[in-house]
Amino acid sequence: MEIFGVPVQALMSQLMLGLVNGSFYAILSLGLAVIFGMLNIINFAHGAMYMAGAFLAWMGLTYWGISYWWSLLLVPPAVGLVGIAIERTMLRWLYQLDHLYGLLLTFGLALMIEGLFLYLYGSSGLPYEVPDMLGGTINLGFMFLPKYRAWVVGVSLLACLGTWYVIEKTRLGAYLRAATENPRLTQAFGINVPLMVMLTYGFGVALAGLAGVLAAPIYQADPQMGSKLIIVVFAVVVIGGMGSIMGSILTGLGLGVIEGLTKVFYSEASSTVVFVIMVCVLMVRPAGLFGREK
Repeated sequence: MEIFGVPVQALMSQLMLGLVNGSFYAILSLGLAVIFGMLNIINFAHGAMYMAGAFLAWMGLTYWGISYWWSLLLVPPAVGLVGIAIERTMLRWLYQLDHLYGLLLTFGLALMIEGLFLYLYGSSGLPYEVPDMLGGTINLGFMFLPKYRAWVVGVSLLACLGTWYVIEKTRLGAYLRAATENPRLTQAFGINVPLMVMLTYGFGVALAGLAGVLAAPIYQADPQMGSKLIIVVFAVVVIGGMGSIMGSILTGLGLGVIEGLTKVFYSEASSTVVFVIMVCVLMVRPAGLFGREK
């Protein structure tokens, strides 16, 4: 059976690949949106933190025998602690300055971190095995669905929706939004705004670490995996709306699917379709699809 001259199995395979890529776009752009929305910092080091998450999982398994399941629990907090150290020692001095200063600082950090891993491990990817429980495929009749890819989509959606719920529907999220809108008034009500800012940055970076652990069995631990992805992720954030939580989730998943389908019907445009969509969206809505006009 074919659809527009394309076998259904090939079409479904690309759709699944698009969902997997879209899951990584969603979870990474969500971390960027949280950091920008709460801290007003354009975090260009996000891709490096994603790469660091993959390498920490690989190092844990290779040097210390830490399994994939333990890495899922331990690596995101570890990457988050690195983010907290960066926020406390560097970024805290830039909050009142122009966005450009934060972008330049985090861009420099990204180059330093990537250069360190390139020096230590080279430019070729290091393989990370899929855990036995998630190996193999599921026969759906019209295609074979890799279990691990389905797991990645499910975990990413759970992490994204959980983050959205905490920020939009809980008291903690209300405190975070209040600290963003009027930090002095929020501080006057006895809320420790610097602590919330620090933890928010750490959490946003931890999301990148989680994405890195999920990506390691698919893309390997590659020092350049973050720099290859971060430009597309920034495009996703811009299309969804800077600082929009739900916009990042929906746009990331949607653009991943569109990119996957483009590879089927017009593969030459698959690497640029996200940026074409970004230009079209900004011409109509400069604040993004879900962003708020100022």
